[in-house]
Amino acid sequence: MRSRFCLAAAVAVATTATAVAAAQQATTGNGAPSGWHYNLNIIGVPNYKNQNMDGSGNVIFVALGSNNTKATTKILLSPGEFGVLDKNGTDGTASFSLPAGGYTVWVRPLGKPFGSSKTALCGTVTITTIDPTTGLPVTTTDVLCSLGHVATRTKGKQSFTNVTSELTTITLTVDITCGTTVIPAGTSVSLFDPCVQDFFWQYDNTGLKLLQVRFYPSPLRILAPCGAPLRSRRCFTAPPSTSI
Repeated sequence: MRSRFCLAAAVAVATTATAVAAAQQATTGNGAPSGWHYNLNIIGVPNYKNQNMDGSGNVIFVALGSNNTKATTKILLSPGEFGVLDKNGTDGTASFSLPAGGYTVWVRPLGKPFGSSKTALCGTVTITTIDPTTGLPVTTTDVLCSLGHVATRTKGKQSFTNVTSELTTITLTVDITCGTTVIPAGTSVSLFDPCVQDFFWQYDNTGLKLLQVRFYPSPLRILAPCGAPLRSRRCFTAPPSTSI
């Protein structure tokens, strides 16, 4: 059974939580923050995996691709606790759940040198235009994506990069319609914003065998377990004075 993670408000421990959260902001030798985190491994493989794999473990398998051939996987995103829902992305689609916010995202490419991948956050938006012939509004849908982040496995030691913006926000390139409101181009919308539907990460792989993705709680949040001793907990919690 996979580990389950959640965002929950702490009911006590203001002093202890603040101290731990502050300590987490120190970076490690690999460039990532120190402290509790959720780890996701996106593994590129040359062959298709068993279609009947469950979502256990913190792993998603995707097509490997090559330096000359891009292999694209859609990792469907749903709100909830951190967890892999469908680990087999070799058929083109995988699934992952995660909270709407309260964390930073860091990635590091590993495996054989010179492979690379690009990860972008995408979602479906509604666009309303005026038909020049009839003068009536015409509503269509389109998929918009963030600029994304390219991770390249170079020789030598690899470090983590903060990709929170690239993997959790989309900057609109067109005006979109949200109910009766028009959201102008240039606006940044966050993951699970109600004005955007069907969020997913588009993962374009060109030979990268492993992308390590880590989720660290934002400042004044700690990764600790709901209902368990502090050092063994695996939930994001926050001091009482901090909103999630």
